Amino acid sequence: MDALLIVMTTFPDEASAETAIDGMLAARLAACVQQMAPVRSSYRWQGQRETSVEVPLMIKTTAARYSALEQYIKEHHPYDVPEIVAWPATAALPAYARWVEDETRGQLHV
Repeated sequence: MDALLIVMTTFPDEASAETAIDGMLAARLAACVQQMAPVRSSYRWQGQRETSVEVPLMIKTTAARYSALEQYIKEHHPYDVPEIVAWPATAALPAYARWVEDETRGQLHV
């Protein structure tokens, strides 16, 4: 079984987040994307302190699909340097992990 990953990214608004979600699911780069409540992010960018409201996305995918997912986010994100952070799920319900793997391969597991 392929390793299950949780990937975190943020988008500047709900419209761009929803467009990205549609593309990730259609391309089977993710099995599930959770759109979280907007957050206030503070950071340094180009030497200046910035604050913005962003829409976080928590994406469930596999290690095998991570590179393609990362590329998709980079190509469809309005930021020059989008947040893309991934970590392995160290434990998961086996049936859920299989479902994620099946969905990101394009095979339906019913």
